[in-house]
Amino acid sequence: MELKTQTKILPYTQVFIKLLKGPVEYIEKNTWEKLLQYKSELAVFVQQLGLTLVLDEEDGYAYVKHTISEEDDDAAVSWMQRRSFTYDESVLLVLLRDMMAEFEVGEATSRELIKKRREIKEYAELFFKENASRVKFIRELDRLIDRAEENGFIDKMENNDILDEQKFRIKKIIKARVDGEILDQFKQQLEEHAVKRIQHG
Repeated sequence: MELKTQTKILPYTQVFIKLLKGPVEYIEKNTWEKLLQYKSELAVFVQQLGLTLVLDEEDGYAYVKHTISEEDDDAAVSWMQRRSFTYDESVLLVLLRDMMAEFEVGEATSRELIKKRREIKEYAELFFKENASRVKFIRELDRLIDRAEENGFIDKMENNDILDEQKFRIKKIIKARVDGEILDQFKQQLEEHAVKRIQHG
């Protein structure tokens, strides 16, 4: 006679699965509320899997990261896909983070930073080396913005027939990827580069 055993599913299982796929934000209301409800249990659970729960309640995002890197421990389990960024992609992330910093010290009337594609390109344009072809240069900036969206740092808010009028929400999770120290160092390098570009026409 086969005995049937009933396995109890943990109440935060769905939240954990979402965290494995990527950051969770407060705008995902049901998931966010459950995450806050079970944050202590989740933290203990993921720790047993070699992960750390990073939760920023004020900015409204959470994600998990490896407690031990694979370089330090060959036996470590890799739960999440690692992303590598090109230099230009990294520069755009720093510039988006800079826009976030300016937004937060200003008199913001909204919790979210919304920018049009055109505004992001105008902000970034000075810090990138312009190609011989203006058309190719703008196309490259568009590609970098699209990559930032694919990597989950910005969200398209609406479709617009005019590409440059598309609105994006710059996600606060970018603050976890680019901290204040990295931002200051990279900004100094970018500003020096921009000054040289201006001086040399």
